[in-house]
Amino acid sequence: MDDWRDVAEESREVDANRVLMLSRFTGRGRSSGVNLMEAPQQAARVFDIHEGKVTRMHANRDRDRALADLGLALE
Repeated sequence: MDDWRDVAEESREVDANRVLMLSRFTGRGRSSGVNLMEAPQQAARVFDIHEGKVTRMHANRDRDRALADLGLALE
């Protein structure tokens, strides 16, 4: 990929020990030239926080599934 980026779109506190970050990936195929913005890849990550530091990250490429697992919905 050329010009690969992981762009944060939204973050929110899930509870006192977890933060949700929604992002999208952008870039362009090095050989094909296909632009990911035409079909952006969306992701969700949940960060576990302990004493102000990230101790674990859970990643999911399916936002709807990640939000459902947390009992949340897109706002």
